[in-house]
Amino acid sequence: MTDTNAKSWDQEVDVLVVGSGAGAMAAALRAHDLGARTLVIEKTDRYGGASAMGSCLLWIPNNHLMSDVGVDDSPEEAWDYLKGTTAGVVSDDRLKAYLDNAPLALQYLCEKTRAEFVAQPAYPDYYPRVSGSKPGGRSIEPAHFDARKLGDDFLNMRDQNLQMQVLGRLAMTALEAQAVLTGQPGSTAIFIKLLLKYAFDIPFRFKSKRDRNCAMGNALIGMLRLSLTDRGIPLWLNTPARELIVEDGRVTGASVTREGRALRIRAHRAVILAAGGFEGSQAMREKYLPHPTRAEWTCANEHNTGDVIEMGMRVGAGVDLMDDAWWGPVSIAPGEGFARMFVIEKSLPGSMLVSGSAERFTNEGGPYIDIVNAMYANHSEESPCVPAYLVFDATFRKKYICGPMLQGSMQPDWMVRKLFELGYVKKSNTLRGLAAQLGLDAAKLEATAGKLNEYARTGKDLDFQRGDTIYDRYYGDENVQPNPCLAPIEKPPFYAIETFPGELGTKGGLKVDALARVVTDSEDVIPGLYALGNCSSSVMGHSYPGAGATIGPATTFGYIAASDAMTDRANGRS
Repeated sequence: MTDTNAKSWDQEVDVLVVGSGAGAMAAALRAHDLGARTLVIEKTDRYGGASAMGSCLLWIPNNHLMSDVGVDDSPEEAWDYLKGTTAGVVSDDRLKAYLDNAPLALQYLCEKTRAEFVAQPAYPDYYPRVSGSKPGGRSIEPAHFDARKLGDDFLNMRDQNLQMQVLGRLAMTALEAQAVLTGQPGSTAIFIKLLLKYAFDIPFRFKSKRDRNCAMGNALIGMLRLSLTDRGIPLWLNTPARELIVEDGRVTGASVTREGRALRIRAHRAVILAAGGFEGSQAMREKYLPHPTRAEWTCANEHNTGDVIEMGMRVGAGVDLMDDAWWGPVSIAPGEGFARMFVIEKSLPGSMLVSGSAERFTNEGGPYIDIVNAMYANHSEESPCVPAYLVFDATFRKKYICGPMLQGSMQPDWMVRKLFELGYVKKSNTLRGLAAQLGLDAAKLEATAGKLNEYARTGKDLDFQRGDTIYDRYYGDENVQPNPCLAPIEKPPFYAIETFPGELGTKGGLKVDALARVVTDSEDVIPGLYALGNCSSSVMGHSYPGAGATIGPATTFGYIAASDAMTDRANGRS
């Protein structure tokens, strides 16, 4: 590290939080409630980061809401499951810190802030075969939030990702989305209710197309933003951090730019970095991630360009897991600013993913991180898996939402003809014709579909075991038997969508210890500096144990970092 002796400061606080996502806001709230003068800075003109865009579920084992939905949990079961899924990549003390503090952080948010959460009774852990897994309850989601409470400040929040909204407008909770997108009984009533609530927000319709009946990421960020406002915690937009300031081996502040002016901000207690990963940086992607990789394939915030990771590295921080991400298969719909992840479509019966050799290569119903890992593991010149192709037939098209298209029964092909004209969706009356459009071997594509059709009739996927686990079946169609994730692909016309290895954000970042303190490659603590969320190396290692395994740790380690920063020990006081 190099020391920079500061003779003057433009602003002095106790805790400076860089970033404005869920983890950043949780850290700022906790620090304030422990007596800190706290400032949150955000480099763009919108707050909320990738958190605002995504589902914003939290994966919290042994949480206090689980009993409400009749699910029991224990620290021992949670430990077995997390140890099993992380497979020795993460230190025991970090895993223990997460499992011990996640329920406390959640309880703090529920009791001391505006945040409201609902447990997901049937959203299973992603790896049901691992000891200690649960069939539901560990993934919780924010309740709906009325953004009228924010006034015009709502318009400063980053928009929800389009794939999280029906018709690009209506906000749904994860529970509502599962019902609507898999066609469960009562789903039409849910859709109509949400549509009417949106339509009758008449005064706001003249101001914005956004839905003020917020759900998912916009809901949680709205709740936390309102909590910041309650406390008078300032949030500065358009204020990028440029450099960390180090004095006598300790990070004591940061230089930032605000309104075109360079400012030096003193942080007496801590600088907490919570500004996302590097998914928006093509240069960093090419340096660290598997190839091929493109910034356009991310579902996250394009402004997450690894700035704070590089800032930390310049003061001696180590990095870890830089070759990994919160992977998922995506498509690039024309006219949209972000990729769309295939979370549900890939699991529904009547679809399959095939490689450039026209063969299946993975269990399409498995965790989305596993799909992309399989894409890269099987990718070669002879049998490319980047891109792969989501193939489905007329039955699938009629029944299910797929990418930006509503089910064909509600939105027939002629209503989305531009998606066909621009090549987003390929269509043919025969599999051979579809193969020709995709440049695939027609006989192989027919054979692959034929084999899958036989598996659909028997209910057993002998190649990849699709539909064998409770997680696979969560996004299946329970009306399809004997396997809710398998149906024949046999009714023309046939369709295909190009599929790429995308992500919800990168997973690697600054090395941290169990208290979220940034450390060097040799594990020495850099005093005064903390990191959390996707700018830190993930406590989940290379795994993705359940829905919310990104935001759960971000908020938890925000709580931990702020709590530690306010101790006398952390500040050299006895």
